[in-house]
Amino acid sequence: YGFYTGFDSDNSSGDFSEANHKVAEMLDLDPHQSNRTGKHNGETEIQENGIKRHRTSLPAPMFSRSDFSVWSILKKCIGLELSKITMPIVFNEPLSFLQRITEYMEHIYLINKACSHADPLERMQAVAAFAVSAVASQWERTGKPFNPLLGETYELTREDLGFRFISEQVSHHPPISAFYSEGLNKDFIFHGSIYPKLKFWGKSIEAEPRGTITLELLKYNEAYTWTNPTCCVHNVIIGKLWLEQYGTVEIVNHSTGDKCVLNFKPCGLFGKELHRVEGYIQDKNRKKLCMIYGKWTECLWCTDPTTYETYKKNEKRGGEQKKLKPSEDVIKSENDEADDMPEVQDTVQFIPGSKLLWRINCRPPNSSQMYNFTSFAVSLNELEKGMEAILAPTDCRLRPDIRNMENGNMDVASKEKERLEEKQRAARKERAKDEVEWHTRWFHQGTNPYTGTSDWLYSGGYFDRNFSDCPDIY
Repeated sequence: YGFYTGFDSDNSSGDFSEANHKVAEMLDLDPHQSNRTGKHNGETEIQENGIKRHRTSLPAPMFSRSDFSVWSILKKCIGLELSKITMPIVFNEPLSFLQRITEYMEHIYLINKACSHADPLERMQAVAAFAVSAVASQWERTGKPFNPLLGETYELTREDLGFRFISEQVSHHPPISAFYSEGLNKDFIFHGSIYPKLKFWGKSIEAEPRGTITLELLKYNEAYTWTNPTCCVHNVIIGKLWLEQYGTVEIVNHSTGDKCVLNFKPCGLFGKELHRVEGYIQDKNRKKLCMIYGKWTECLWCTDPTTYETYKKNEKRGGEQKKLKPSEDVIKSENDEADDMPEVQDTVQFIPGSKLLWRINCRPPNSSQMYNFTSFAVSLNELEKGMEAILAPTDCRLRPDIRNMENGNMDVASKEKERLEEKQRAARKERAKDEVEWHTRWFHQGTNPYTGTSDWLYSGGYFDRNFSDCPDIY
């Protein structure tokens, strides 16, 4: 979840910080687009219906990364563990990884839909769509989220969307982020922990997001668990960075025994399978109840197995004779490198009679100037008036490096990032000298009650707002 996660390390020397000072000129941005209300410093306006408006733009547009190469950094680090590499801040986006995890909640309406269905099959369809939607915000997001400091937290309460969310960085080596969310109507609990396992393959970086995701629908006494697909970013040496998700995701309903198997397809030689997701839902007797197909960057549909198989047979029968229209062809120049991004022009081929499960949200018109953020992501680091007084002192919104990057102060952001990493190193050395163990504040290590595997569980109490014993990490 965010391919660079785990690169920054408090063991690294910061040798590459000089790259941060070689940033290109900022893009022009219409001052009238700075945010929807025209207010600044994170202030928001109350609409007539009492719902808070959230900002629709960042305070400053992103810097160009065109003058920088990831490879220029990585080639100096051959033989080192990826977790020991510090990337220059120009490759970051102004969000912490804890905030990026919160983007799971962008399509919370799918959880609400699951809660509203009496039919367990329809509930599983909604949960499957939610699992796919959780990775959709990564599309074209090749920026690196900031590595959370040990003890860092992030909270988000959205009364308009009906949930509250809390996360904590519970381990630094290995990097582990734990999160817990609950419906304000006490209708669901959503929790998990993510431990990204990174591999560098020369031309690409692969992040396998280990850790269990659990969704509990309280009304039905149901629990679903799954693990996210593998994320890979290509062309880290030369060319345009591009991202794909691949691997098999199995969603298990531990109450009914139903299972959804989703295959995130690797792009393939000519890019034919890029972004495609195919799968099925089966009952406890392994009978297929429905088929699911679509793209994680676009939409997801379902249909009955008979219709799906008939369509596939017809497609295969006419496949050799069928000449693709230009819009369905893979547009690829003869001069392109073999590992360049395949530009697939077609959308999902609709099978008549299918039901739409999910469609991606449109991004704001200025998204390309804002790290390709969704509207939801744009609002995550907003520091509203009066919020600082009630937030935990460890909250991401209070991180000076992220705040300065968001405001376009790249030099200050780079220096603050180095200062925070040095502070974290010094604190760890001090604990080692005094033989003091680090204690997490809001989560504890335990066993997932549904899978029996090791997990980080919410200890409770965060929203009581007793932050007197929170560590000083900033």
